[in-house]
Amino acid sequence: MAGALIPSCTLLHSSHLLNFRARSRPSSAPPSTEPFISSRPEKFGFQLLSSRSGRQCFPSVAAAESTATSNILVGDDGSISIDALRRFFDLSSGKWNGSFYQFDGNGRMLQRVSTKLSVSTYGEDDLISLIQTLYIKQPPSSTMVSGYDSEPEWLEYKIKETNMLTVDKYQQIGFFPTEKAFSLRYQTAGMLETVLRAGVLGEDDIGEESPRNLKLPSRFPSVVCENCLYSLKEDMRIRAFHIMDPKGVADMLLIFLEQRDDAPSSISSCSLQDVPDRIIPFLGKWKGHSITKRSGVYGATIAEADTVAFLELDENGQVVQDITSTSTNGSTANIHWSGAVSGNIIKFDGGFQLTLLPGGVYMGFPCDIAKSVSQSQSFHLELCWIESPEKRQRLVRTYDMDGLAVSSTYFLETRVY
Repeated sequence: MAGALIPSCTLLHSSHLLNFRARSRPSSAPPSTEPFISSRPEKFGFQLLSSRSGRQCFPSVAAAESTATSNILVGDDGSISIDALRRFFDLSSGKWNGSFYQFDGNGRMLQRVSTKLSVSTYGEDDLISLIQTLYIKQPPSSTMVSGYDSEPEWLEYKIKETNMLTVDKYQQIGFFPTEKAFSLRYQTAGMLETVLRAGVLGEDDIGEESPRNLKLPSRFPSVVCENCLYSLKEDMRIRAFHIMDPKGVADMLLIFLEQRDDAPSSISSCSLQDVPDRIIPFLGKWKGHSITKRSGVYGATIAEADTVAFLELDENGQVVQDITSTSTNGSTANIHWSGAVSGNIIKFDGGFQLTLLPGGVYMGFPCDIAKSVSQSQSFHLELCWIESPEKRQRLVRTYDMDGLAVSSTYFLETRVY
């Protein structure tokens, strides 16, 4: 049915996806009261074979089958959601200094812009709100007098405030307070376009829809996803944005690398250091633990598992990845992927791509989200950050076939060799 309603397998804008969902529901069925939980949790992008059931599923789903019921502990008065919201705001508050990077889907850096972010709260209880003001360093104007050194100018941009309604219903937050990680969903890339215009064009911006030599995000993106991981060592974080175009193909990848003002290191450390061969830091065997939570501030944990991941590259540029996931009840799931490396891209045979970025970072996404939608499959977007040679964090955001974020999975892994 999805293929019939989406011509040429073109993925619609997120608002259209919601309309599609309503149209595709049988008329006799009542409206869904829980839009954040996939009715088919087994349909994930990973081509994974569960050793217990023999069917394909995402590693954490096999564990979720046995733990989902026992782990959903949410108070009727909403106290847990208010507490989670406060913890999210506390984690975000402060003055953040850093750099904004723009990459194309192949990992080529297009722009770097210096930014500052001021974050504070106001209000109490369920009326508490998060206020964010972004400051974007302006480039020198083409009209600047030669030889005259002026103070750098910063454009002030007020981001729409965040509260209980926006973070739960619209942004469909996936929040890990102990692990210090979160995922958010956006309808547009307006804020990101502002950073690019102000940080690259500055006063020379004449309002063109597509300025020369500057690639702007689509005005109608199918998916805008933010994944954020906090440093294990410093008061620093990385925020990565997947921007998928209206057809469901990667439009661009954007990263904020930020440090809180009271962090011990200087702002100069907020840079993504590149290496000649970006795949090298990810090779080897990694052991760790994963936690999967439903979307929303109530965000009950639905699965936990111990994981072992192995990535190998041969002399012909062929890549093999093996992942084993063992849930808390002892059930085991295994995945075997093969693919090839070309430049800064790893493409696996199942249609999933990893784009390797500087600084021990990769961002993963389907090569064609529209194909997943046309086949009534869910899909996921991934961020991985190797902050030190022996530790890495990963955050996976899972969407159902209608473009709704249904869960997020956090991984903390240690290199074995």
